[in-house]
Amino acid sequence: MYRTIRKSRSGFTLIEILIVVIILGILAAIVIPQFSSASNDARKSNVQTTVQTLRSQIALYKLQHQDALPDLVTNWDQLTKKTDATGSTTPAVGAQTFGPYMQDTPVNSLNSLSTVANGDGSAAAATSVGFVYDYAAAAGTGKIWGTDIDGKTLIP
Repeated sequence: MYRTIRKSRSGFTLIEILIVVIILGILAAIVIPQFSSASNDARKSNVQTTVQTLRSQIALYKLQHQDALPDLVTNWDQLTKKTDATGSTTPAVGAQTFGPYMQDTPVNSLNSLSTVANGDGSAAAATSVGFVYDYAAAAGTGKIWGTDIDGKTLIP
């Protein structure tokens, strides 16, 4: 009497491995776009938070400078440096100073720009602009908006 001894092979066949790889590929194709959308939403939320902070700091500047708006279209110095009551960033010795209102120049996280365009937020800005500011030669409202990559004004 002969006994047949079969050796049990452990492991996976090539077909089984290919099926698992295909299933993982399908799952990755479904999940990865969700993560990229989430990161874009986070950047948009960051811009909205930055704009809210800027609006409150502009209002504080206006309160301390006899209702004068900071000229952010030219540069950010009036918010990032100490100023006197007239808004000068080189106050006289002994003069009362205000600010700085922001530690650094804010950067729009959607397009990585900190440049400011004058406007009322109703029209699309240029794509090379990080923020739109209603300055209008110091006669504007002082509202500020962030822009997306295409220059579209984001309304918070």
